[in-house]
Amino acid sequence: MPDVSLPPVTPGMLFVFAVIIAALVLFATEALPVDVTAIGVMVALMLAEPVTVLAADVGLLAEPVYVLHQPGDGISPLDRGLSGFASTATITVLAMFILSDGVQRTGIIQILGAKIASLTGDSETKQLGATVGLVAPISGFINNTAAVAILLPMVTDIAHKGKVSPSKLLLPLSYASMFGGMLTLIGTSTNILASQISAELIGRPFSMFEFTQLGVIVTIVGTIYLLTVGRYLVPSRIPAKEDLTEEFEMGEYLTEVVVREDSPLIGRTVGEALSASEFDVDVVQLVRGGRTFLEPLGQKAIRAGDVFAVRTDRDTLVDLLDAEGLDMIPEVEVDEAELEAANERKNLVELVVAPGSSLIGETLVSTNFRQRYDATVLALRHGQELYRQRMDHVKLRIGDTLLVQATPESIERLNRNNDFIVAQEVQRPDFRRTKIPVAVGIVAAVVGVAALTPIHIVISALGGALAMVLSGCLRPQELYDAVQWDVIFLLAGVIPLGIALQETGGADLLADLFVMGAGSVLTAGGGLAVVLGLMYLVTALLTNIISNNASVVLMIPVAIETAQQLNANAFAFVLGVTFAASTAFMTPVGYQTNLLVYGPGGYRFTDYLKVGAPLQAVFAVVTTLGIAYFWGLAPA
Repeated sequence: MPDVSLPPVTPGMLFVFAVIIAALVLFATEALPVDVTAIGVMVALMLAEPVTVLAADVGLLAEPVYVLHQPGDGISPLDRGLSGFASTATITVLAMFILSDGVQRTGIIQILGAKIASLTGDSETKQLGATVGLVAPISGFINNTAAVAILLPMVTDIAHKGKVSPSKLLLPLSYASMFGGMLTLIGTSTNILASQISAELIGRPFSMFEFTQLGVIVTIVGTIYLLTVGRYLVPSRIPAKEDLTEEFEMGEYLTEVVVREDSPLIGRTVGEALSASEFDVDVVQLVRGGRTFLEPLGQKAIRAGDVFAVRTDRDTLVDLLDAEGLDMIPEVEVDEAELEAANERKNLVELVVAPGSSLIGETLVSTNFRQRYDATVLALRHGQELYRQRMDHVKLRIGDTLLVQATPESIERLNRNNDFIVAQEVQRPDFRRTKIPVAVGIVAAVVGVAALTPIHIVISALGGALAMVLSGCLRPQELYDAVQWDVIFLLAGVIPLGIALQETGGADLLADLFVMGAGSVLTAGGGLAVVLGLMYLVTALLTNIISNNASVVLMIPVAIETAQQLNANAFAFVLGVTFAASTAFMTPVGYQTNLLVYGPGGYRFTDYLKVGAPLQAVFAVVTTLGIAYFWGLAPA
């Protein structure tokens, strides 16, 4: 056990710790979007020096506070504050988003999914095995969040067709994408960021297949867990029904009404009637003279005898009938078949709010959803919360699921909109299937060049992104839609925080505290493997509360300092933090893929804890032992 003496606490340390605490609170509570919080962190760090210099000049402070550099070192704090935007990790992740989108637009993953789905039938075991077996290897080569977004509709469809609750498959889909992301360097943005930090602090970045052998082991162990123990722990929150009105329990909220001869609504347009109404009601469709009309209905003039399918609750309906001169048609059951009777194609679908969506933090009213998308929202689900009335002012979050009624043409437009994921398979005529060999070849070339030549991954990835455009796999105007800009700004914002933690000595202090805490373990005969396991658990717990990328930035400097104080292999501790940050199973907010399946699966917060905690504990042991075996814990 090394002799540990804590370094003196400086004003710079205190400032950085205050910023970290504020960021942790904002990340955990989601009071602000994570990318906005990250930019706030960056701005606060850059303001620290000039503001405190002014304060010192007027006598308010004894001396300025330096957090991004030290006086006289010749380093520009402005350059360091903005270094996240020029970071190789940020640029590489940006390029990988473009590569993933190029592959996605060929339709190859949907083709693979359809072929596998045709083999699963109604066997839950086969469906679960196919889900895990498909998403894990794919996540090693395209961004794992993108892999989940692409496969979510397929998994939902095979669950319903096989009479299995989608909840039984969607959480395993998220988990498998996470441990599949640990197969290669490019599987997750976390790996790429950790590689850059490792290169800067100890001069050792990750190679393309640096930890593939351990990734294969954790993937196998994770798959066995999901097919055995996990299978019985994952709940069936969503009923295994093909009728979406039943799934969203809309029986009490969908009704058909007819306009009476004496109705005050006659002559007014649907839009005027809805805007003037004090009732919580939506018009879903209009039946007139044997024809059915869907959105846009706003300009339709109301006539006597018009039949409207409306969404409202029973108490409101009673008041609505009297006030607006309407009669209920009680013998008609308004279900999915009734709502889709007028069309050969689907017009009732689930929409999932995608990562990076412009709707996050907005409401149906603030986005003018109905007019903007020519679609009516019948219900909204966030996890286990199901809203079928008074939805207009509910703030939308990643993974929220909307039950939407719209024309087939509107649904096709929604399916092409990156703000949403349509949670059922919708035929996409615009897949570039002739480009499949080209797109796959480009990704293979990116991986091969980065793995087998001295060319850096950022150059290889940018070259691949350029090739996607030049080859026609992506159109130039699609480049910006391909990138999840919230992730890019998150990376750019938190990278300077790691620099500040190092420069102020904050990382040394945290490492000293960790070593002191681990002292009892070493004194009791526990080896370095136990300390590494504790580092894994601390990082995993932190990641389950805040962003995985933020936890890597905070914990890798601490892990390196800890290893150096214990005379251990610093690279092994870096790997422990990386694996822990990339496998956050215990909360829906720990990883974007968990949020993506939260609404469609109807999960409760505690479901993640019940299923994920045992898996997290298993991975802590497997990862620690694997790192000790493959890389060793003694100094390199």
